[in-house]
Amino acid sequence: MLPRWSRALTQLSRLGSHRSLNHGNHFYAISRQSYAKAAAAVAPVTTDTLEKGLPSGPMVNLDKLFWSKPCSLALPPDSPLRIDETQYEGIKRVFLKLMLFYSKQSTSIRGANVVYKRVISQVDKPAIYEVFNLEKTFKTSYALLVLHMWLCLRRLKQEGKEGVEFGQYVYEIYNHDVELRVSKAGVNLLLTKWMKDLEKIFYGNIVAYDAALLPEARQDDLQNVIWRNVFSDDGSSKPDSAASRTVQAMARYVRREVSCLSITDKEAMFSGNFMFTPLNIEKAKLKGSG
Repeated sequence: MLPRWSRALTQLSRLGSHRSLNHGNHFYAISRQSYAKAAAAVAPVTTDTLEKGLPSGPMVNLDKLFWSKPCSLALPPDSPLRIDETQYEGIKRVFLKLMLFYSKQSTSIRGANVVYKRVISQVDKPAIYEVFNLEKTFKTSYALLVLHMWLCLRRLKQEGKEGVEFGQYVYEIYNHDVELRVSKAGVNLLLTKWMKDLEKIFYGNIVAYDAALLPEARQDDLQNVIWRNVFSDDGSSKPDSAASRTVQAMARYVRREVSCLSITDKEAMFSGNFMFTPLNIEKAKLKGSG
């Protein structure tokens, strides 16, 4: 049976014969309707759940961001950020083998947990909201979470069946985390219903992102999808002039992460020993350049 997140790939295959994002827009219509209901359900949140308000730090010159040459996101062997498997020896190793600690499934689950930690690390840090001038709400946090999940699952799919199976573990961890986040935000009644709505958003978004990167897609398709999924509150299909630079910068960020992940080796992806481009470093470089 195909993993749940990969059902969207079936829909994407239907997009390949078209030269527009009409199908992607159809999915977005479902997503937006679901978003409206789900976001309303989680609106009364506590301050320790979400950090409301626009960033107070200095604005960055978005026009200078994310033009650098793509590079592997794999962490070097001596990086203190690496999370490597503890090497047990002797009787303890024998015991763990008997307990199936080293089975393919157990190893994949541990790796998937680290991969998801990398996603959360990028989405939950203030830097991404500061750089793109986003208010940290449930909607924006969830939209960024889906975006970075898509980046990971897209890369894992390049490893064929093994990557798709591993991606299923990542998706299940993500799904459990989203349920906890929704519950923590105050939604306890009809939780299953809201989770189904968010699942529709997830599928709709990843189909739209994939379609925006098809060879026949228009240059501005990706930024229009990002605008609808991440920035827009009124359902408009294209960013206004005030938001255009910010959305274009995020589109460059996304394209660069896609390229960086494509040259990140399989071992790093399956162990979680990679890091998305650190946005605070990009910001620091910009400050240093004056």
